[in-house]
Amino acid sequence: MTGVPASAAGGSSGAHRARGTAGAADDARSEASGSASGSADEGGRPARGGKITAAAVNQASVWNVANLLTMLRLLLVPGFVALMLADGGYDPAWRSLAWAAFAIAMITDLFDGHLARTYNLVTDFGKIADPIADKAIMGAALICLSALGDLPWWVTAVILGRELGITLLRFLVIRYGVIPASRGGKLKTLTQGVAVGMYVLALTGWLATLRFWVMAAAVVLTVVTGLDYVRQAIVLRRQGIAERAAALEEKEA
Repeated sequence: MTGVPASAAGGSSGAHRARGTAGAADDARSEASGSASGSADEGGRPARGGKITAAAVNQASVWNVANLLTMLRLLLVPGFVALMLADGGYDPAWRSLAWAAFAIAMITDLFDGHLARTYNLVTDFGKIADPIADKAIMGAALICLSALGDLPWWVTAVILGRELGITLLRFLVIRYGVIPASRGGKLKTLTQGVAVGMYVLALTGWLATLRFWVMAAAVVLTVVTGLDYVRQAIVLRRQGIAERAAALEEKEA
């Protein structure tokens, strides 16, 4: 006999078990805090591994709806050209099918960017492929129309020259900021799509006259909005240079 009541002995062993359980919980918390602090270095800055992991988590899948619509537009380009030039390029039936392909491309262009921004589906692939798909379908339509003699080559040169020039300009000034799309630019895109679509169709009579004026409006908007983008780029560059100079002076002071 030890003289210790059984209840007391049980209480002692229970206390040891309780302390053991608490220790295990503390160890678990330590491991959790250790894994959390593992994403930061001794200076409190996020570790490289943490940044890479976060980027991988935040990056949307390439195979999302927005990118699939962009891929569809890219696939429609060779199909559109084949339909546009089928049977010499002047058959109304083939031209109607070509118009349908062009219309689908234009409609998907309206939705893929909106879906990507609304549902956080923006990817590096989409940033690169979307503008390429836009320029490809419009460029293919303009070149086909000019090659068939339906549209003067100078109109194709003005529109494509403006689109390629503004795209290059955006890349040149991106170090200073992003040139936002203006309402005039959006109206220009819509007018271009309507005008080119009307030229793709084999229209006659007053509709043929109407498409001429719609294309004329598209050309005017193309030039005016292009000049406005150039102005914005110049202002953005000047502001960026001034801000950098001010920051450098403040740092030296």
